[in-house]
Amino acid sequence: MREAVIVSAARTPIGRAYRGAFNNLEGPTLAAHAITAAVARAGIEPAEVDDVIMGCAMPQGTTGYNIGRLAALAAGLPVEVSGMTMDRQCSSGLMAVATAAKQVIVDKAPVVVAGGVESISLVQNEHHNLHRSSDPRLLKTHPDAYMPMLKTAEVVAERYAISREQQDEYSLQSQQRTAAAQEAGRLDAEIVPVTATKALEDRSPPVTPASYRMEPPPQSLWRPPPRRNATSNRSAITGEWRSPGCRPTRWASVPCMPSPSCSIEPGWTWATSGSGS
Repeated sequence: MREAVIVSAARTPIGRAYRGAFNNLEGPTLAAHAITAAVARAGIEPAEVDDVIMGCAMPQGTTGYNIGRLAALAAGLPVEVSGMTMDRQCSSGLMAVATAAKQVIVDKAPVVVAGGVESISLVQNEHHNLHRSSDPRLLKTHPDAYMPMLKTAEVVAERYAISREQQDEYSLQSQQRTAAAQEAGRLDAEIVPVTATKALEDRSPPVTPASYRMEPPPQSLWRPPPRRNATSNRSAITGEWRSPGCRPTRWASVPCMPSPSCSIEPGWTWATSGSGS
């Protein structure tokens, strides 16, 4: 049986949504940094890539217009290389990798690049298209069809009796492990450095012309009552549900390609499959 293996991987650093280093970097360029590095690390020519599959949970704006194809072009792959975008929400990138493996195994594609890209800063903002985004007929049969991620987290926490203290303990452990990995240099090999221009916003209180005194904004603009019954991550400033990072402003890419081992058919040799993340 023909097998698929992951031969290289690359990702950008993680940028904080809205205020991070990538809050002014377009989606195709963001994705291209990882694609270029993954192809180079695989030791292949760009023209050897048969397809580029990109997972994206919000394929609009800078990540719209088939971000898979645009990312391939931005990475300098030839125009003959096709591109495709997949949306399976939080598992979009993993679905892209799985689909790439299927293309190698079933369609006999020689090399496929797969990964995921998301730019919360440039997509999930005041320009986000929400015009008629919900279907009233669907809501009649499935009232929770559009449930946001953090509300889902609250349902899970209540159903399985997961306390806020347990969530905080797990979150702290996760941060400590990440800090230790960074300190030990364990993430250096997979991260591709990116140079970007960050957008900054002047949040200083307005100056009163008569006295030139700094006037604080009204309390109602920055300290509304918090939601008392919430246990998962939410903004303590606005009280609105915010994503805790399922779709961070980052992207990772892995090419899936055959590796020589045992002969399956004339002219081609393949190896048993490996796994990677």
